[in-house]
Amino acid sequence: MYKVAVIGDPDSIIGFRALGLTVLEAVTPEAAEEHLRYAVDEDFAIVFITEPCFIANQDYIRSLRSRKLPAVIPIPPISGGSGLGMAQVRESVRKAIGMDILGIDNTREAGQPENSASSESKE
Repeated sequence: MYKVAVIGDPDSIIGFRALGLTVLEAVTPEAAEEHLRYAVDEDFAIVFITEPCFIANQDYIRSLRSRKLPAVIPIPPISGGSGLGMAQVRESVRKAIGMDILGIDNTREAGQPENSASSESKE
């Protein structure tokens, strides 16, 4: 059976314990690398990691991409996310199939209203 871990600050990840996931608390984002190495050594299949920890450990996470496992997936912290997780999913899908099928409008990502371009052309 595959193992799943969650790495991040205690407030963001504590609820995952109730789901049966292995919770690895990182007091600082930089401290998460030790937990990532543990997850690799212990053959975890999936590692969810809060965005601040993901950003602080990008070099090590990048080195894991040549491996089949673990899949390292960024998740937003309790304080709110930056959209990094969705951007990573979007990029993974684009690489896998050669195009962006998620249909995410970049103008909406930038905080602009969906119809801002069409309303300007009507004026």
